[in-house]
Amino acid sequence: MGPFYCPQDQKVYVDPGFFTEMKEQYGAGGDFSAAYVLAHEVGHHVQNLEGTLDQVQRAKQQVLGKAKKNKLQVKLELQADCYAGIWANHAQQQFDMLEEGDLEEALVAAAAIGDDRLQKQSQGFAIPHTFTHGSSKQRVEWFAKGVKQGQLGDCNTFGEQ
Repeated sequence: MGPFYCPQDQKVYVDPGFFTEMKEQYGAGGDFSAAYVLAHEVGHHVQNLEGTLDQVQRAKQQVLGKAKKNKLQVKLELQADCYAGIWANHAQQQFDMLEEGDLEEALVAAAAIGDDRLQKQSQGFAIPHTFTHGSSKQRVEWFAKGVKQGQLGDCNTFGEQ
């Protein structure tokens, strides 16, 4: 199981074996690919503090159909990807900590764990209305937007149709 955020206790849970799996099965190795995944989970904590997690949960209870619920979940996950990008932006600005290739590692990881790629790998085809985290392209784009813009206000995935 991959890392996840628990809003009840406000903690991120990590199975270190997930990072080995990312490297060996999905070709997404490197320390910054792991940093991206962890920053994504911390992004869910930011969403919790903002009230976004509760808002999405309530919205999911209001809509009918699994596809519409999944669409809301994708928007939530893509926002967490954008927030991970914001972290990378600020980490570089404040600490000059990014090394050559770090951003590429994160982008490879984002693409590797897109729902379309994971579904194609496991079943040979993708079913977009079942996505819960977004396509590889979406995940890469939202992480990159966070890196480039560096502002929470630029991560409004819910304004997207």
